[in-house]
Amino acid sequence: MTMLPQETIRRKRNGEHLASAEIADFVRGLSDGSISEGQVAAFAMAIWFSGMSREETVALTLAMRDSGETLDWSAIKRPIADKHSTGGVGDNVSLMLAPIVAACGLAVPMISGRGLGHTGGTLDKLESIPGYDIQPSASVFRRTVDEIGCAVIGQTANLAPADKRLYAIRDVTATVDSVPLITASILSKKLAAGLQSLVLDVKLGNGSFMSDAREAEILARSLVDVANGAGVRTSALLTDMNEPLADAAGNALEIDNCLAFLRGEKKGTRLETVVLAFAAEMLVAGGVAGDAEQGEAQARKVLGSGAALERFGKMVHALGGPADFIERSVAYLGRAPVILPVEAEQSGYLAACETRELGMAVIALGGGRSHPDDRIDHRVGFDALKPLGTRVAKGDLIAFVHAADQQAAEAARRRLLALYTIDEVEPETRSPILAKIT
Repeated sequence: MTMLPQETIRRKRNGEHLASAEIADFVRGLSDGSISEGQVAAFAMAIWFSGMSREETVALTLAMRDSGETLDWSAIKRPIADKHSTGGVGDNVSLMLAPIVAACGLAVPMISGRGLGHTGGTLDKLESIPGYDIQPSASVFRRTVDEIGCAVIGQTANLAPADKRLYAIRDVTATVDSVPLITASILSKKLAAGLQSLVLDVKLGNGSFMSDAREAEILARSLVDVANGAGVRTSALLTDMNEPLADAAGNALEIDNCLAFLRGEKKGTRLETVVLAFAAEMLVAGGVAGDAEQGEAQARKVLGSGAALERFGKMVHALGGPADFIERSVAYLGRAPVILPVEAEQSGYLAACETRELGMAVIALGGGRSHPDDRIDHRVGFDALKPLGTRVAKGDLIAFVHAADQQAAEAARRRLLALYTIDEVEPETRSPILAKIT
């Protein structure tokens, strides 16, 4: 028997356990519009206050997954795998990771998103490439994954449509930061993509949405528990976001950084540590590598041979980009009219960075959106960012600003200088991989 939506809301408000069928009924009404916006908002607020058990969160995730199309990759003989990040600054890991693991034998149908708040979006970065289609037809998406091994695209309207409506209401009712709702939102889309394994990058630090270590671990454990409960082999890594991950922040600049990485030019960086850790995790989860050491060795091999770079170029072309993008990327990506050096105003060690504000500085340059309909200038941002712990003398280069005009460049230069702390004491270095959740 279908329960009245107000009864489901009342029971959850009172902290009662909801049955799977009851949750499925509510999500059906959410999808077909028979449940009002006010009722959806009340349901979200009841969850925010009362929480959900693992079983309830699994039921909510599966009901949202089943609200639309689910992809079937049974015709593809390689393991189907993906990775998801909770978002950061200079976090272009997906761009390199997908072609690396594809070159090692996985199939990666990666459904990515746009920038959210201060964080950069994978889709915005890919749209720096002329012709790249983030919304290809189903046949092109399937063929690209089958023939090349990876395709990074945007969410289609038919994947988890219940999440789209629920998220829009959460966004304006102060219920975004609920662990069960975050979990169901992320995983419903990933599970609809037909995955066999998933690796999660949960960011922690002043450039992430989670600055509290306990909260980040709670979210990571919820995601891992629920995804495994839904039948997808899943693990998570907690990674540091107290400074930009790549040495670039901005759309075209991060694509350029990706190509440099795939050419082997970013060895020994924090970015390399994170990319190789996730590659190893994905290859083990997909059954292609026996352990993390073997997985990392396989990833290094396809990087060294150029196979991963070649795979990236083929993916770009298959999704509408130029066939010679790898060879002529500078011509295709373009350059900002003004490129200004940012020089240290005193000597010492780069000791701290206000990473969230650095992301906001990219938006202020035009590299992100203040309103949903804003047009992005893909050329702007920062590059050659020095990592924390670097010893600088007064006048040494910290970064370059890429801007649309001189006034914007000068403002960004002053802003960036204010975001870094230079200290006489060398800061402690720590691994960007903070913990693993299985």
